[in-house]
Amino acid sequence: MTDSAIAVLDIDGTLIDSNYQHALAWYRALRSVGETYPVWRLHRLIGMGGDQLLTALGGEELERRVGDRARERQGKEVDALLEEMAPLPGARELLLAVKERGHRLVLASSGQQRHVDAFLDKLDARGIVDDWTTSADVEASKPAPDLLKVALKKLGEPADASSVVVGDSVWDVEAAKRAGMPAIVVRSGGFGDDELTRAGAVALYDTPGDLAQALDETPLA
Repeated sequence: MTDSAIAVLDIDGTLIDSNYQHALAWYRALRSVGETYPVWRLHRLIGMGGDQLLTALGGEELERRVGDRARERQGKEVDALLEEMAPLPGARELLLAVKERGHRLVLASSGQQRHVDAFLDKLDARGIVDDWTTSADVEASKPAPDLLKVALKKLGEPADASSVVVGDSVWDVEAAKRAGMPAIVVRSGGFGDDELTRAGAVALYDTPGDLAQALDETPLA
C-alpha cells in the first residue's frame, strides 16, 4: 500500500506471549466446574473469544451448563498468570515501525479490561497506539469480524477503510477474511503454516520483531 493504512493488531498471543497460559487457565477453570478437557484441545481454540470457545469445545450443552462460571473462573486464573506473560521479541518495535510508516494503529482485543490494561503496560504502548478495544466493546468475538469493525469505528473509520490485520491464530485470519482485510500472522499461536495459509494469511513471520524488520515486504509497506 502506498497510502497510509490502518494496522489492526491483536494483542493476546501476537504481541504478548500468553497463549499457553490461557490454555492452562481454561483447563483449570473447567476443572473447577467439574469438566476436564485435554490442554491440547484448549490450546487449539485459543484466539477464539471466550464467548464462543466453550461451544466450540463441547457444544451448546456445555456452554449452557458451565459457561458463565467457567469464564469467570478463567479470568481469575489469568490474573494469577499475568506476571508470567511477557512481550514477544520485537513486539514494541513492531508498533513503532508501523507508526513510523505513517499508519494509524489500533490494538484489537476481546480480553477483559484489566488484562488489556496489563498488556498495554507491559508493552509501554499507550503513547504509541491510537486506540484499543476490550471485551466490553463487542458482543461477538473472533472468528466473527465484529471486533475488527469496532476497532475501525474507534478511529472514526468506515468498515471498508484500508486496513491490515496482524494476528497469531487461524481465528484472527478468519475474522480478517470476514471483515475483508488481509491478515499477516506471527507463529506464536502454535498453528501450522499450512493451516494459516489455507485460512488466508498473506504472510507468516516467527516473531513481531521479524515482521518489523520485513515490514516493507508486506501490505504495511
